[in-house]
Amino acid sequence: MEISQFLIDLLSFVLKTGVIVTGFGIIVLILTWASLNKAPADHLKIEDWTEKWQSQSEALQTFTLNEKEFKSLKKQTKKKTKESVNLKKPNLFVLQFDGDMKASQVEGLKNEITAILNVANTTDEVLMILNSPGGVVHGYGLAAAELVRLRHQNIPFTVSLDQIGASGGYMMACTAHKILASPFAIVGSIGVLSQVPNFHRLLKKNEIDYKEYTAGQHKTTVSLLAEITPEKESKFKEMLQATHELFKNHIKQFRPQLDFDKVATGEYWYGTQALALGLVDEISTSQEFLLKKYKTHKILFLKSEKKKKLSEKLMGMLLGWKSSSMEALGGSHPWDQIR
Repeated sequence: MEISQFLIDLLSFVLKTGVIVTGFGIIVLILTWASLNKAPADHLKIEDWTEKWQSQSEALQTFTLNEKEFKSLKKQTKKKTKESVNLKKPNLFVLQFDGDMKASQVEGLKNEITAILNVANTTDEVLMILNSPGGVVHGYGLAAAELVRLRHQNIPFTVSLDQIGASGGYMMACTAHKILASPFAIVGSIGVLSQVPNFHRLLKKNEIDYKEYTAGQHKTTVSLLAEITPEKESKFKEMLQATHELFKNHIKQFRPQLDFDKVATGEYWYGTQALALGLVDEISTSQEFLLKKYKTHKILFLKSEKKKKLSEKLMGMLLGWKSSSMEALGGSHPWDQIR
């Protein structure tokens, strides 16, 4: 009787395992097919912050006003809404850029700016809430070039530095018509930095040869493993200096009034100090700026979001299905049930 029950349990287990293996095989085939598809286009998320803030205000007023006051306020708001139905407000498009070393958000920024330029006119405005300590030159150079497109179309453009806009972050910020900064935001750092550890002496000590083969006198300058000669080091510093000059010339296009002997030293300053130096135009937070525009503009927040590939979605489904299937078998591994 015990042997018969064991055979029944074993057969049941084999059938369940077969279903899992077959299902897994089918999903692997689907994933392989899906991986051949092109990545889906980015999705542009749009939020109406004017409407959102209005709803929040009304929710809070239900607690701060008595019933009579609240009803009176609702009537006034309803009346104003009817009056403004045919009154078109200009748009204030809000972008947010949280910079990393590679300025990797620049791909989404391209899409956001293109979308704005397709619909905006010179009565509309753009606010970018920028938070970045900088990073690679080519990444932030591209991000700044994308922002310049707004100026080319004469769209009033403001950047708000709530926390930090330094180095490549300031390279982006200076393209705006107006720069805001909170009192203790970190601003500036108009300089170029490169750090290269060198292991040549360690290799030499252990009698390990390392050779570089190049075509072109300055194809490499300083590197991780090769000996750093005075000639190579001199050329490397020359290249850094040339990059610094490009950085300063970029800023001069938009803020020619700056004293570059003072501000282009690589130092950073806090918001109030940056205001005195002319690096920013006003001490304000992004929320303070938006609140001033709340009554006169329709505030729209734009965010480019990368859609998941079909293969990524299916893999997520597979992992969830596999987990639930194992739980149905009674353990993290089916053989845990055979002792």
